[in-house]
Amino acid sequence: METDSRPAGSDVPVILQRGFRVFFLGAAVWAALAMAVYMASLSGLQVIAPSFSIIDWHVHEFLFGYTGAVIAGFLLTAVPNWTRRPPIAGLRLLFLFALWVAGRLAIAWSGYLGADVVAAVDLAFPAFLIVFIARELIAVGNYRNFRVLALLALFMAADAAFLYEAALAGTGAYAVRAGLAVVLTLIILIGGRIIPAFTRNWMAQHHETALPEPFGRYDGLTIGVSALALALWTIMPYGAPAAWTLALAGLLNIGRLARWHGRHVLSEGLVAILHIAYAFIPLGLLAMALSIYDFFLMPAGAATHLLTAGSIGMMTMAVMTRASLGHTGQKLHADRTILAIYLSLAASVFTRFAYALEPGYALLMASAGLWILAFVLFVVRFGFMARR
Repeated sequence: METDSRPAGSDVPVILQRGFRVFFLGAAVWAALAMAVYMASLSGLQVIAPSFSIIDWHVHEFLFGYTGAVIAGFLLTAVPNWTRRPPIAGLRLLFLFALWVAGRLAIAWSGYLGADVVAAVDLAFPAFLIVFIARELIAVGNYRNFRVLALLALFMAADAAFLYEAALAGTGAYAVRAGLAVVLTLIILIGGRIIPAFTRNWMAQHHETALPEPFGRYDGLTIGVSALALALWTIMPYGAPAAWTLALAGLLNIGRLARWHGRHVLSEGLVAILHIAYAFIPLGLLAMALSIYDFFLMPAGAATHLLTAGSIGMMTMAVMTRASLGHTGQKLHADRTILAIYLSLAASVFTRFAYALEPGYALLMASAGLWILAFVLFVVRFGFMARR
């Protein structure tokens, strides 16, 4: 995802020439705004009117809203590299982004809309994204990458299940776990390709010899066990089989991370953050396994936030910053602002983890403030993508 060899056309606004521009900026704005709305709502202000609890709205909008936009930006930018076809741009890209925005509005004001209307509006975005990407892959016979589309379809199904479950039971616990399982599997799958590749490129440029291990059977085993563990956790979140498989998956992912020799790239934040973000996956999996056996020692909320704000939040930010630099012709280096983004986000994750262990309003406010700061800094640093 680091070459833009085919301009989208001078008649197309800059922000609509590549998917990463509009969707990464949109995702960052929404990540900051949604957190501010959530905290305001917890304080008693009625900012929005969802048909379910404000906590479920918060979960849905970060898992399916924010993460969905980042996935779209990533895939819409990666697909032209996979297919050697012009990117989806202009009116088609604007159409997709408008559907995403409409989904956010429909969920926020779902209390005034029928469940069927909300579902139709919210699910239109992932549905059309799948159709557009499938069309590009089919055009060149690239069926190998259909596995990514399969995960995207499962992600959409989890969103649909959330809306159905929330309408039926008032909450979407099973669907949230399913959506989280899909996103984590996507990170384990794609992260296992891009992290060692980017690490290897950096090491080669700096004449390092301890290069990351190539993809092999160990990686395949880790992906398989991780997917199984997440599936078991989705279905039976408090069962012993889920706990043992989560623990095994956590240990395997620690070994996988060690095979990429991240200690050699600590001097470059843009590469190091990929390893740090991935480290939250084994940490979260092990914490979740511990939580099943001793909820008081490791509250489920603490383990969950290691996987959500930790692995998903940090990995999406790592991908957004790197892709935004690479595709706009800038040097692949984490400057002070980018490092401040990473540090603010990491501090937010650990503060939220501390809150789950020992609840206190000050910790929750600090975590939210640091989260908002990180994404505001992203918009400030990369806002130029909207105009040049």
